Amino acid sequence: MADISKNILSSDVEIKGSLKFQNELTIDGKIEGEITSSGVLTVGENAEIKGEIKTKSVTILGKVHGNITVEERCELKSHAILHGDLKATRLVIEDGATFVGKSEVTPNKVSMRQPEIVRTPVTGAGGAGR
Repeated sequence: MADISKNILSSDVEIKGSLKFQNELTIDGKIEGEITSSGVLTVGENAEIKGEIKTKSVTILGKVHGNITVEERCELKSHAILHGDLKATRLVIEDGATFVGKSEVTPNKVSMRQPEIVRTPVTGAGGAGR
């Protein structure tokens, strides 16, 4: 029964450079640089991230200026601010969150709702000919 430790960077921490971690990390400080992980990232209320985020999933309560690419879920809480493009499998945006950028939400699992192809029968010549 070992607990998976949850790593926390408190609000008085400032980092310039690349950050890599495993499992879970909560950032409440300032980061300038790329964040990469196969784990779960939480951007705390006091956090300011300037750079690209590539993780398994992310929950944002603070500010992010940069593009986000996640394998699974991205959640923007009510006071979150995201300026950048977003790629995720699932996206949750709470009322009050600010998101300025493009989003690409593509469920890579077999979707319950596959795009329906509707074929309209063609009637008449419709301009065919020489």
